[in-house]
Amino acid sequence: MSEELKGYRELPIGGLIVEPGNAVTYRTGTWRTFRPVWHEDKCIHCLFCWVYCPDAAVQVKDGKMTGFDYEHCKGCGICAHECPRDAITMEKE
Repeated sequence: MSEELKGYRELPIGGLIVEPGNAVTYRTGTWRTFRPVWHEDKCIHCLFCWVYCPDAAVQVKDGKMTGFDYEHCKGCGICAHECPRDAITMEKE
């Protein structure tokens, strides 16, 4: 998927969402210094990580945590902080 980037004069003035649903096209995972690592053996699938993740980077299938979308995870660590079983640790990239 190749998209031509807009020049600064073509961008809308801050805070406008002119193309709804476009967040999936912005790969923000390279911003990260730390990445979450999931320890499946400790996980109770409470999904607190999914609820609190501001980037929707926690992947869930059939009501269970299955991993992370590292292309969109910014490494904020909220998932690890909220996990009641320490099933997520933050490791340096």
